[in-house]
Amino acid sequence: MQLNPRYGTDPLITLDGDPASILAPTVRQHRRLAKVMEGLSAEQWATQSRCDEWTVQEVLVHLTGTNAFWTMSVAAGVKGEPSRFLTTFDPVVTPAQIVASTPEASPEESLEGFVRSVEGFDSVLESLDESDWLKLAESPPGHVSIATVAHHALWDSWVHERDIMLPLGLTPAEEPDEIAACLRYVAAIGPSFAISAGNGISGEYAVVATDPDVRAVVEASNSVHVREGSSDAELQLVGRAVDLIDALSIRSRLSQDVPADSSWMLRGLQEVFDNEVDQRECI
Repeated sequence: MQLNPRYGTDPLITLDGDPASILAPTVRQHRRLAKVMEGLSAEQWATQSRCDEWTVQEVLVHLTGTNAFWTMSVAAGVKGEPSRFLTTFDPVVTPAQIVASTPEASPEESLEGFVRSVEGFDSVLESLDESDWLKLAESPPGHVSIATVAHHALWDSWVHERDIMLPLGLTPAEEPDEIAACLRYVAAIGPSFAISAGNGISGEYAVVATDPDVRAVVEASNSVHVREGSSDAELQLVGRAVDLIDALSIRSRLSQDVPADSSWMLRGLQEVFDNEVDQRECI
């Protein structure tokens, strides 16, 4: 399904909190994943990932490409000239085409490309001053703050780290600040896609997570705002934070019923990918 990004000065997603706090978890996760990949055998690189269509190596090729996009997007945003490259982006078709068209490479060559991509992206993020984090840049939902772009990038890379490691029988790291940032973001991405597709109405739900403790409220109307706190909303997503991220990222099923009136806020990502958890396209 082709996206419908919202461009301009009215961001589709806003997140409360310190914008610059996303820097440390993003850089840490990038460097950790590079270390993980350094330790894999050729057989492990060729193993089927948690994504149906991609091997471990192909997931890394995908992340290399997305890192290049994030670098470009943030750099353009800092200049006050946010890009508009995703007007025809299909999150199912386009990434698959990019990976398929990438020249065949050895694991070592793929790792070198990935390391260069994270070094470039991290360098841009580390150069930002306090005001830069609030400037607008491009992401799949459209023009959002650079801090929100970084949240999307971290969530995408964090989920793919698990897509790589779990089928190999490896245990992914679970850093509290990374998990909290990913959960807050993925809680917003579903309703944001529903709104941009014209399928949204006003709604609200609460996230009540453990390991780590995350209490957040997702408020959706013309846009989506995530704030720390609690709510008496009918939908209360309750569970271990990692399990909630996996479910909201279409990697597993939610272990609770969802009220019919609230279900649109959780279906947006699934509808964009025309996907069920039994068929895991790479996000």
